[in-house]
Amino acid sequence: MLPDRSFFYRLAEAAKAETLPRFRAGVDVVNKEAKGFDPVTEGDRAAEVAIRALIESEFPDHGILGEEHGSVGLDREHVWVIDPIDGTRAFISGVPVWGTLIGLQKNGRAIMGLIDQPFTGERYFADGTGSTYSGPDGERRLQVRDCGSLSNAILFTTSPHLFVGDELAKYREIESQVRLFRYGTDCYAYALLAAGHVDLVVENSLKPYDVGGIIPVIEQAGGIITTWDGGRPEMGGSIIAAGSRAVYEQARAILSR
Repeated sequence: MLPDRSFFYRLAEAAKAETLPRFRAGVDVVNKEAKGFDPVTEGDRAAEVAIRALIESEFPDHGILGEEHGSVGLDREHVWVIDPIDGTRAFISGVPVWGTLIGLQKNGRAIMGLIDQPFTGERYFADGTGSTYSGPDGERRLQVRDCGSLSNAILFTTSPHLFVGDELAKYREIESQVRLFRYGTDCYAYALLAAGHVDLVVENSLKPYDVGGIIPVIEQAGGIITTWDGGRPEMGGSIIAAGSRAVYEQARAILSR
């Protein structure tokens, strides 16, 4: 038996109980990198513990891939992919574009997923057949939009500073051709794409837990998400997501050179 929406929402509520009280509360931050800044907070760790406890109780035969507490059973048919706080830099800065990402894979393929933003009260959920939004303005089916071409597109990336060398040149070429570009939205950019508010997201150096909960939400809202070379995105890496085939093909033609 697969989990239903109510179980995903239970996971989100368990995470919310750990993250939201710590948001804008002056939390302690630990840097995971010796030669850079890769922050983790008590909220990250506590939220993942809470999520894992529920999964282990209800679905003990499932594997879990988590950002903060390691992985177990990755060779099992069903594997959960957890990012308790995607956008920790936003979280510690008080910016509400971070989110809790929870995905479920079957035989390595993302089939269900949730992007949860506790502060705004928004949830973007893919149940295996379609994607839905629930939040302050009600509930509705998610559907990407078709803006026609790259020249009409709104583009998001977390930060252009994350690209180097050829990757930066390719990103800048795309950026120069779109109608509007914005930075710094982490997982929230993908939620906005699924909801039909933006058209293109281009990023690199993503981990499996950065995309595990996002892939089904995008795909089941009618969008496209792959690696820059057109492969499946479950393992992360350099990722492109688009609301229409035309925008996807135009952008990927640049990225895949």
